[in-house]
Amino acid sequence: MDRRNFLKLAGCMPLASLSGVAVATAPANASYRNLLILIELKGGNDGLNTLVPYADPAYYALRPKLAIARDHVVQLTDAVGLHPALEPLLATWKNRELAVLQGIGYPEPNLSHFRSIEIWDTASKSDQYLQDGWLTRTFAVAPTPKEFAADGVIVGSPDLGPLAGAGTRAIALANTEQFLRQARLAAAEGTARNKSLQHILKVEGDILRAAAHLNADHPFETEFPEGAFGNAIKTASQIVANQSGVAVVRVTLPGFDTHSGQPNTQARLLGELGRGVIALKSALTELGRWNDSLILTYAEFGRRPRENLSNGTDHGTASVHFALGGRVAGGLYGAQPALDRLSGDGNPAHAIDFRSVYATVLERWWGVAPAGPLGGRFLTLPIIRA
Repeated sequence: MDRRNFLKLAGCMPLASLSGVAVATAPANASYRNLLILIELKGGNDGLNTLVPYADPAYYALRPKLAIARDHVVQLTDAVGLHPALEPLLATWKNRELAVLQGIGYPEPNLSHFRSIEIWDTASKSDQYLQDGWLTRTFAVAPTPKEFAADGVIVGSPDLGPLAGAGTRAIALANTEQFLRQARLAAAEGTARNKSLQHILKVEGDILRAAAHLNADHPFETEFPEGAFGNAIKTASQIVANQSGVAVVRVTLPGFDTHSGQPNTQARLLGELGRGVIALKSALTELGRWNDSLILTYAEFGRRPRENLSNGTDHGTASVHFALGGRVAGGLYGAQPALDRLSGDGNPAHAIDFRSVYATVLERWWGVAPAGPLGGRFLTLPIIRA
């Protein structure tokens, strides 16, 4: 019986991969004390109604029903502004702690949910198929410190995404309390002559050790939003509070595949995102981690600029994403979509390759050479202050 099957049968956690092989210390120039928090906007968030080009007449021509009225936009500049549900983020913009990355995408984009998120998770070319996630490859060449509780923790999804593949110490869980409660079902590691039983006992020990390290039980003063995403943010904050450390936490906010009824759905989801991010900022500040935390949003793709006939939008290409943190150099990066120069299938060209964002994380945030994990060289973005 292999480890993954044992974990499923034992029910010790929702899903886990605790290979325990990344035990060497990181290279001297790697700084995994800088935390990465990924927020996946699952389903493909509509970038045009997230960062609204309210001064562009083409936007209103393409979206006679879905466009956000100019007087409702949370203005950032004289050309663009945020969806009104994202008003909680305005303070981070004014403090220059919010970077807005316009036109994130990649060449020859794929509009399949499954394939496109696979491209994002593995940092592959559109016609390239890789097994390991980009973070798994990163930790293979620059391992996290052995005292870390895990390389990374996935919250709110069973999919390991960028942490998938062999060799990474990754844990996926719905919430910290459930994980710890179920982990107690595993007996302490013992000894056995049978090799298969020895393996099972080692897995049990891995679970117990990981559970103990993640059990921060920090009494936050921060008020976390109610609901599934608010609970995920609370769980992520408790994970960050553990003294052993992790390099990355990913939280998932699902529901962005808005083919119909987009206005209410996206407003609700962006409201959850805005309130959740601000609660996360508060929790990180309480922990003294805001200045060494980098929050990044991502999704498999955006939506088409032209609205459809169902009061929604269909699968598109480039979209907008956010970077937040105490050392983020706030402002606008990339370029607004040229809505008067769309492709034959009605999509804008990308302005920033998503692998440039990853290269920035590796080189400027962690001090890891990005060419190996990313399979090539990509321009980094000046979104991080020294």
